[in-house]
Amino acid sequence: MANTSSRTLRLLSLLQTHRYWQGGELAERLGVSVRTLRRDVDRLRELGYPVEAQRGVDGGYQLAAGAALPPLVIDDEEAVALAVGLQTAVLGAVEGIAESSVRVLAKVVQVMPARLRHRVEALRTMTVPAGWDGQDGTSVDPGVLTAAALACRDRERLRITYTSADGTRTERHVEPHRLVRLGRRWYLVAFDLTRHDWRSFRVDRLVGPESTGARFRPRELPAADAADFVRAGLDNLPRPYRVEVLADAPASVARERIGRWCTVEEVDAGHCRIRMTTHSLDWPIMSLGVLGADFHVVHPPELLDRVHEWAARFQRA
Repeated sequence: MANTSSRTLRLLSLLQTHRYWQGGELAERLGVSVRTLRRDVDRLRELGYPVEAQRGVDGGYQLAAGAALPPLVIDDEEAVALAVGLQTAVLGAVEGIAESSVRVLAKVVQVMPARLRHRVEALRTMTVPAGWDGQDGTSVDPGVLTAAALACRDRERLRITYTSADGTRTERHVEPHRLVRLGRRWYLVAFDLTRHDWRSFRVDRLVGPESTGARFRPRELPAADAADFVRAGLDNLPRPYRVEVLADAPASVARERIGRWCTVEEVDAGHCRIRMTTHSLDWPIMSLGVLGADFHVVHPPELLDRVHEWAARFQRA
């Protein structure tokens, strides 16, 4: 959402939770000028929300007494974005807002039109969170995401076109099981009827899921859950870079800050050895930046070259 849209929703929320707001106080809460506040109020009125204004030194705004608010109007992509964002908050991505996110997610879903509520509920219940693994994000088509979620929930076979890492496109006939959000990527875990085995498909590489209308009986997944299945598949991928770095930081500090992404070995009280296997040299640099300490690259030499590239870029900034 754009900042203006987000602020408009925040304004509506404040008006709903407080009987009357003085203009200056409301503008301060939103972090905008009084003039911008007036424009945001006009935007709410255009959307059908009855906002009354009182002029004068102590002037302010309130929702009209007893007025029925219009239903929540959002399109399909906004519904998906809302469900994904709130679910991420529910899972604790931002400390301290999980409980309130649960409440607002329930309220928002409740007032959605039935068609959108059907799609969002499918996405919410058919997704298995797996935590952050440091992968770069990629663009996912919300329509593909919700179509996959609905097929998982309804146990309905799909026909998909999938592009592998080497660019090969193949047609697949699958029995979708669960969606997994791993880091910033989405995966569809499904039994591949074309390959006669379980597979995980990156959703950003998946095109045009077509419902076949054919239902299926769920098969037993060869893993504890869908997230474990995806992780196991990623662990078997070739990782060309084995990184080793000596850091000027205690091992306890390194483990606390970046230990979830690497192996940390104590050298002495003030130094540690950090090892990591990765397919991208950018991720170790980001991790070492989070560490907040000087370090020496042992290998590979390509990492040192990439550090110099980053340093030059930041220096230009």
